[in-house]
Amino acid sequence: MNAPIRWPAEAVWEAVSPLLPGFTVEVLPTIDSTNTELMRRARAGQCEPTLLVAEQQTAGRGRLGRVWQSDVGASLMMSLGLPLAPKDWSGLSLAVGVSVAESLQPVLPPLGAGQPARVGLKWPNDLWLGGAAGDRKLGGILVETASFVAPQAVASQASTSTARYVVVGIGINVLPRSPEGMSMPPGSLQDVEPGLDAPTALLRIVPPLAAMLQAFEGYGFAPMQPRFAARDVLQGRAVTLSDGHTGTAHGVGDDGALLVHTAGGMQAITSSEISVRPVLAAPLSRFAPSPEGDATGGPAKPAPR
Repeated sequence: MNAPIRWPAEAVWEAVSPLLPGFTVEVLPTIDSTNTELMRRARAGQCEPTLLVAEQQTAGRGRLGRVWQSDVGASLMMSLGLPLAPKDWSGLSLAVGVSVAESLQPVLPPLGAGQPARVGLKWPNDLWLGGAAGDRKLGGILVETASFVAPQAVASQASTSTARYVVVGIGINVLPRSPEGMSMPPGSLQDVEPGLDAPTALLRIVPPLAAMLQAFEGYGFAPMQPRFAARDVLQGRAVTLSDGHTGTAHGVGDDGALLVHTAGGMQAITSSEISVRPVLAAPLSRFAPSPEGDATGGPAKPAPR
């Protein structure tokens, strides 16, 4: 029998509670989906800032409702829920990606001999690894908001009375896994830093994430756009849009829209409209090209919780 996982719940609480009054941390051995659970609670009026971590999920969800599951200890599966009232929600999943990537790898290794694993971001919500082993899917992000305005008592924590409850779900491969049956090879935290486990990654990720969300509330995505650009794995690549059009990715705008130059000119693509996958024979900028995987190391799409 595997030893129990020692989660740093108290350390996370001590770091985050000054930023988010009423903040709580919960670790569950198993649940259908941490995102789903926090959304259920929000709809029942429970809108306090909450971090929910699951050691195992039975119905984890990703973008477009696809499924992602994982064995105990093999992945970090968490959701952070809190009331938030940004002036503009655009680019939130990209901002989350920047925060997580920088927490896992604050300084990108230099390109060149050896090509160590580099934590990059694939628009709109995937964590990728690049390097000598080629592109691999490390994890993904699923951002959801409750379909109602948060209660006034909770909304007062945010900047206006129109605060909504947002749930930020993050799924990251911790241990290597077989690529059999997957459309894209999976990567893991062991490729980034041997010995890095889920509890350590959790403590690295959550406090900066909470601080970033508060900054996003006041300033939006624009200040983080250059930091996203530094890790943008689509920059300069040929891409195929899900409507069949092709073009070349030219980074993202201040609002987080993907800029794609097509035969019809430059288009600003939003994640609500379309999905993007790199072309196999794409030109290389920062990372080696590879087909997009649809789940965190699995046949679904961006990773859930």
